[in-house]
Amino acid sequence: MALPPILQNMRLPVIGSPLFIISNPDLVIAQCKAGVVGSFPALNARPEHVLDEWLDRITTELAEYNEKNPDQPAAPFAVNQIVHKTNNRLDHDVEMCVKYKVPIVITSLGARQEVNDAIHSYGGIVLHDIINVVFAHKALEKGADGLIAVCTGAGGHAGTLSPFALIQEIRQFFDGPLALSGSIANGGAIAAAQAMGADLAYMGSAFISCDEANAVDGYKDMIVDSKAGDIVYSNLFTGVHGNYLAPSISRAGLDPNNLPESDPSKMNFGSGGNQEAKAWKDIWGCGQGIGAIQKRMPTADYVAQLKREYDEARAALAEGKSFSPKPIPAQMV
Repeated sequence: MALPPILQNMRLPVIGSPLFIISNPDLVIAQCKAGVVGSFPALNARPEHVLDEWLDRITTELAEYNEKNPDQPAAPFAVNQIVHKTNNRLDHDVEMCVKYKVPIVITSLGARQEVNDAIHSYGGIVLHDIINVVFAHKALEKGADGLIAVCTGAGGHAGTLSPFALIQEIRQFFDGPLALSGSIANGGAIAAAQAMGADLAYMGSAFISCDEANAVDGYKDMIVDSKAGDIVYSNLFTGVHGNYLAPSISRAGLDPNNLPESDPSKMNFGSGGNQEAKAWKDIWGCGQGIGAIQKRMPTADYVAQLKREYDEARAALAEGKSFSPKPIPAQMV
């Protein structure tokens, strides 16, 4: 199935996933100008009136950019809405999305038909985060236009299923827009996501180290310095299982190898967690794909690198060869 027009104006089939605290207008605008979907959680704009300011800035700057660059316009942007019952801002934030006609809304932690209907009222589309086919069916029944398969190894709140398993099962009953999340950090992985049946790669952790991201230097450096073995899967910090950087857990005075289980009924995304050390302020989320991130750089440079790798991977596969990204010279790391 062809992608809807909103998702066709892109230079690379990538959605930059919404990163709690980290995604801000600077990062979103840079991602869109580079040719990939930029996104942010509505809850990042605090207090709630700031969301109006952010959406005004993003829509204005992207419109000005498109007017000056008609041959290579920016990709669309997306806003993430947590539709869980603990989010007492949902009605207001959806109203802001309708006001600014946000092209793409990403819904998480529940499926709400009234939210989907509001976005559809002006021609926007809704993509819904899922970790298994049960949630996929529920999202589609409530009117989602597309799915984001959050598989094992993804940053933040992640599932446990292999992308091979989940994508092949989804494609047995759904031929609409499908993005894949989980350890994607180079252009070859983007091509691989498409080869297994996804339309788009859904990438988050790799963008944390980019210059425009609202992350402290220690977080960005830890992304560059860490590997897959430094990721811990736990539900302690929000009540929902997610992947976190072990060094940040240790720094908060906890043992990353001996974390207690949390009660899922105590989920609270309004406060940002239930522990003294908060996710994502103190305990830093991250996916297993960060071994590919070897240096900090501007978003535009990183997307350009992804595009080169993606094109090289597709060319190599067309010739029956495997693809291996070229290592970054030591003096550039």
